Amino acid sequence: PSMDDVFSRVIGSSPVVLARAGLDTESKEAVQPLLADAQFSKPLPSSVRAFGSGLGNLPVLEDAALGHGLANGSFDSDGVARRVPLVAKVGGTDLTGLAFEIARVASGVEQVDPVNGSAGLKALKFDGRTLPVSPDGSARIRFGRFPEAATISAADLLAGNAAPSSVADKIVIVGLNAAGTADIVGSPIEPQTYGTLVQAEAIDAILRDGLIARPDWAWGAELAIAIAIMALALIVAPRLRPAQVVALAVSAAVATIALSALVFYRFAMMIDATGPLLVGTGACVAMVALSFVNARRALFEARLASARAAGELSAARDIQLGMLPDRRRLEAFDQHVDLDALIEPARSIGGDFYDVIRLDAHRVCFLIGDVTGKGVPAALFMALSKALSKSVLLREADDLGAAVTRLNTEIARDNSEDMFVTMLFGVLDTRTGRLDLCNAGHENPYRVDTQGAVSLVEIDGGPPLCVAPDFPYDVESITLGFGESIVIVSDGITEAQSPEGDFFGHERLSAVLTDWQASSPVSAASNALLREVRAFENGAEATDDLTVLVLRYTGPTAT
Repeated sequence: PSMDDVFSRVIGSSPVVLARAGLDTESKEAVQPLLADAQFSKPLPSSVRAFGSGLGNLPVLEDAALGHGLANGSFDSDGVARRVPLVAKVGGTDLTGLAFEIARVASGVEQVDPVNGSAGLKALKFDGRTLPVSPDGSARIRFGRFPEAATISAADLLAGNAAPSSVADKIVIVGLNAAGTADIVGSPIEPQTYGTLVQAEAIDAILRDGLIARPDWAWGAELAIAIAIMALALIVAPRLRPAQVVALAVSAAVATIALSALVFYRFAMMIDATGPLLVGTGACVAMVALSFVNARRALFEARLASARAAGELSAARDIQLGMLPDRRRLEAFDQHVDLDALIEPARSIGGDFYDVIRLDAHRVCFLIGDVTGKGVPAALFMALSKALSKSVLLREADDLGAAVTRLNTEIARDNSEDMFVTMLFGVLDTRTGRLDLCNAGHENPYRVDTQGAVSLVEIDGGPPLCVAPDFPYDVESITLGFGESIVIVSDGITEAQSPEGDFFGHERLSAVLTDWQASSPVSAASNALLREVRAFENGAEATDDLTVLVLRYTGPTAT
């Protein structure tokens, strides 16, 4: 009989998988189409490696085998085999790789479930296993030294020099392992090994969950590590001595390698430490070189300048805050009103201010202002605005609108830098509760009744001071009942920002005032607003000065 027929009967009597080959170019030996043995639950995506045609076995052998797998290899740019294709397309047909097909047949599973991601194929599921694969259908193998005892000479086995029991109940791969054969490749740990052994290691990795995953977030993690190392080099290294910079670089390198090794050995995931180490090494070398140039002199000058500037700003802050009435003075200002105010500049000094002025025995004037800008220029303009405000209001005590119009002219007279200031003025008659209000481009005040209801007092007002020097400001009046309060804030509260860029806004401000008990001290409202704004900012840098002024009317003056 034909030996091919005899061989086909032997193949048909056992669970045998035969190798096939995918061809990139047309060949007269190509077989079209190659039939698939595995049942894919859905088609493989277009990212999978595709071959134009395929080369199968003799038909008498091809039909007798239980499974068929592609034996094509996969090499990186350096010619080293680090991956083995698990699936591919041949002439539009979805087929399995040799190692994966052998593992599938050995597991007795027919169906394979492809898992797709944003870049294409992400994983293959079968028999309760999830195999991580690259978009092209290949899988990374964790290579090791192949044990010599697991390699048996076919000649010894046929001659009876090796016991058949040595291969009983095992997966056996029949291939050529000899010098001079074409199936010799390089692996990550050996310059030369046999393709048969690579397939064997791939089968072992599939069945023992030994495939290495390259997660979607790996590039992001490597970039983050590189940025972190660069940040250490650029931010921390300039403050250290050269020896400390070297120690920092070594520590960062060891930590990066240790992290990569931990992820590899513990979770079978590949995070490449090469890129972050190259970036970090370059940054550290540059910083070490720079630190040798003029480290001591630069450090001394920086410390000297910082100390001088900090001292000057601290003194300026104390002077600026000393110009404002403190909270103890406001508490005892008038027996018929409860007053409280606080201010926190965004920098050491700022442009917000407030004041409370007694016009006569029955009238109390209060004001709050916000100068455009921050820092020293705003602080100087704030001092000018506050001083002129008190002077003009005392002179024009009988007409708030005329006083604000005069103040606008006075401040604008020497305003060579074209700055402006928003201000809100209020004059309370403690005999009647009548409150005259004049708004010059400032935030409208909030009215809080004894039940905690909050309403915004809408005032038409006019533009900020110094915007229109001759603008006539009007006064609007409301009447406060016993226990009712007026709360005035700067835009440092309503425009405070969270780390995500959201604004604190009027709704949150109203919610804080609603929770404030009418029987509580007025300072509780100021403190609550400050606390909630800082919690909302969550550590982010303040964008503007924060100022609050609270006034509660406690009853008419006794006659």
